[in-house]
Amino acid sequence: MPQNMYIQELDLHHGALIKIKGDILPNASVFKINLGKDQQKLGFHYNARFNYYGDLHTIICNDLSEARWGTEQRERNFPYVKGTTVEICISFEETAYKVTTHDGYEFTFPNRLQLEKLEFASFQGDFNVRKVDFD
Repeated sequence: MPQNMYIQELDLHHGALIKIKGDILPNASVFKINLGKDQQKLGFHYNARFNYYGDLHTIICNDLSEARWGTEQRERNFPYVKGTTVEICISFEETAYKVTTHDGYEFTFPNRLQLEKLEFASFQGDFNVRKVDFD
């Protein structure tokens, strides 16, 4: 069953590392990780699509501000397998969010909203969170 988890009142600054460990559901179509000020101002939206809105095995990253999505960044390296446990690490830097997937693949997404602090995180979709660490 899909899970939604919301964390508020965070106080994460540049240099913070967020480690998310969880189980991808056997029938997964999508899971999402959001980081930002709140639900309306997301500096980083991570959307792993197995088969969702016509996208197959694609990671889509974006930002959201004032009810408007920015320009999507698409990653074609898709390391996820349904029914497995994975860890995703996201480093919050001044100029970018640096993502490292469980297979060692790394990419960055720019900090377009120039957030200096993360106060909100959410985890949604076909992914059961086992553990979230903030370093």
